Amino acid sequence: MAPVLPLVLPLQPRIRLAQGLWLLSWLLALASGLILLCSGHLLVQLRHLGTFLAPSCQFPTLPQAALAAGVVSLGTGLVGAGASRASLNAALYPPWRGVLGPLLVAGTAGGGGLLVLALGLALALPGSLDEALEEGLGTALAHYRDTEVPGHCQDKRLVDELQLRYHCCGRHGYKDWFGVQWVSSRYLDPSDQDVVDRIQSNVEGLYLTDGVPFSCCNPHSPRPCLQNRLSDSYAHPLFDPRQPNQNLWVQGCHEVLLEHLQDLAGTLGSMLAVTFLLQALVLLGLRYLQTALEGLGGVIDGEGETQGYLFPSGLKEMLKTAWLQGWVARRPAPEEAPPGEAPPKEDLSEA
Repeated sequence: MAPVLPLVLPLQPRIRLAQGLWLLSWLLALASGLILLCSGHLLVQLRHLGTFLAPSCQFPTLPQAALAAGVVSLGTGLVGAGASRASLNAALYPPWRGVLGPLLVAGTAGGGGLLVLALGLALALPGSLDEALEEGLGTALAHYRDTEVPGHCQDKRLVDELQLRYHCCGRHGYKDWFGVQWVSSRYLDPSDQDVVDRIQSNVEGLYLTDGVPFSCCNPHSPRPCLQNRLSDSYAHPLFDPRQPNQNLWVQGCHEVLLEHLQDLAGTLGSMLAVTFLLQALVLLGLRYLQTALEGLGGVIDGEGETQGYLFPSGLKEMLKTAWLQGWVARRPAPEEAPPGEAPPKEDLSEA
């Protein structure tokens, strides 16, 4: 059976193939290092922003899978660089002959599988961020006041840091704060009639105001921050709540975080696609180089032409051979007579 995708490689093409593989392998190692940096940066970001994602969100699995794929691809690049360099020297190549085949299989199955998995996650998971942020930010705003409730003691600090760092306010805008009680009950005066009226004005018994936390204030605004009575057009001179508000952050945190995380996932996905292409080229080149050198006894500058290929025979023939080998291995061996006993002889009648 003829080899699959054979390629005739004279002396000079063999040398150029080895040199090109050395360069591609280092490019693969560089791209893998960038994947490790990008996925590590995304993991750090999610460590700080995980509070604002729904608990069921699977987006954090993306940088974890990318880290594993980056490590395997980095190893493939280093192995490719070492093997291609050693192939140019007949004295250095013999140790690679026994291990290059298993390394190619591991790089194809392990590295390729992890890269495909991570690339698939990079394409699929960013679409789930919208609902995850919607739920997570809503929960964080609702627990902003619970500074003494176990499990939510840090929510106020995290939300304030989020709004100050990303220049956003509320979930979709500053008016989101009008629908939640963001002032702790311990700081409310129960004897104040205004407090009592506000609590009794809604069925949930919450103290709702048309104000926002200090972290919504835009420090670049020339006007002192207006935090309370924002819906009252007569409460503040020369302030119209119907006009674009330059005193508070305009964007909601949902929009800002969604764009930020999707940009990071897009960058990581692009790096994964480039790495996948480089790894495919390196593995294909190494396979052709390996099979070509086997025909020359491991000496790249041997006389004459040699042939490189992907598989020694067609897929059908390979499966048939593997099946026959497995059937022969499973077939029971013929029973042998116990030692010391001669096989029975037939009685011969005397003539």
